[in-house]
Amino acid sequence: MIHRKAPRARRNTLPLHAIAWIVGAFILIPIVYALLGGFKSNSQLSGNPFGLPDPWVPSNYTEVLASSSFWLQLWNSTFIAVATTVLTVALSALAGFVFARFAFRGREALFTLFTAGLMFPFAVAILPIFVLLRTFGLLDNPLGVILTQAAFGLPLTIIILRGFFRSIPGEIEEAATIDGCGPFGFFWRILLPMARPAIATVSVLAVVGSWNNFMLPLVVFSQESSWTLPLGIQQFQGQYASDTARILAYLILAMVPALAFYAVAERHLVGGLTAGATKG
Repeated sequence: MIHRKAPRARRNTLPLHAIAWIVGAFILIPIVYALLGGFKSNSQLSGNPFGLPDPWVPSNYTEVLASSSFWLQLWNSTFIAVATTVLTVALSALAGFVFARFAFRGREALFTLFTAGLMFPFAVAILPIFVLLRTFGLLDNPLGVILTQAAFGLPLTIIILRGFFRSIPGEIEEAATIDGCGPFGFFWRILLPMARPAIATVSVLAVVGSWNNFMLPLVVFSQESSWTLPLGIQQFQGQYASDTARILAYLILAMVPALAFYAVAERHLVGGLTAGATKG
């Protein structure tokens, strides 16, 4: 019976595998095209856009890496992404812990208020955000981007962490309390180490979201020394509008740090999202 059902099970999952391969191709093909295009000359891109470089032109990548502006923008993006992630995860972990492990009047109403933040896209609030940042003197200041990104990242992060914290059995907390561990000690010493998959999940979401954010840095920063990589890509495209190969090389190099971070944390990502979805 087991051997008879196995081919049927494979046939049932075949459409899902086909869809996964198609979606993966749509994502991977543009990246491969840009990666190989960065090793071509502009004449090769025009005459043979989909073939391998012949000859290979590594100077497109090396010239970008030799640019001081690229490294400055890389540092700005890294600093803002790390600071945003630390602030978002720290505040969300504390809020998620309270929503998950403490019972108090109005808890669900307050949690619903947080989740309502998912309904408001960032672009709708860009004008009030600009006025608010100008009032507090946070224009041309990395804090203007960090605090705003953290505020918009809180709702989803709290939802995921609250769901994971609720999945931790109450017996563990009771045992910790008997051993003399207070609420914050339980949170810091036991709950956070057990929540590493969820922490990795929200960290990936925060880093990638900050790394790809273009509109907010465009509104906040006017000085070139404060630009992040998305702003640098826009300026680079304007400066080298006719040099498509070099633009592709710049795009690939700008993607590498975020992809590397995702590759490191990817094994925790699915587990954290699953826990947040099933227990939230």
